[in-house]
Amino acid sequence: MWTREQWRTFVDLPVVEWSILVIGVVLIILSPLAGVLPGPGGIFVFAIGLAMVLKTSMWAKRRYVHFKRWQPKVGKWTDWGLRRPSARRREAMRKEREERDQGPGATALPDPPSRPPEFPGDPER
Repeated sequence: MWTREQWRTFVDLPVVEWSILVIGVVLIILSPLAGVLPGPGGIFVFAIGLAMVLKTSMWAKRRYVHFKRWQPKVGKWTDWGLRRPSARRREAMRKEREERDQGPGATALPDPPSRPPEFPGDPER
């Protein structure tokens, strides 16, 4: 059985990286063919191919970041679908920030009164 370090060393070999890249591109190209079949198979084939390409190509990573800035909502869903660690980290930070802002220690401002207060002996009235 391989340890994580052994696996990372193996994946970092140039031959293995190029193989993963080529297989990923082939899966992306074949995803429309799998999409013709009944069911959501084409989406999963595309996602697996995209994950493989993003794992090995800096050019693809830069294009992916550009896409996420251009379409932030879609980028969020894509990160979630690819199970990216950065998406999990950002989601945890967002939840922590919401809990901190909305938690029991947060100071809530009261609603403003619907009409101004009345003062006895007010010269304006």
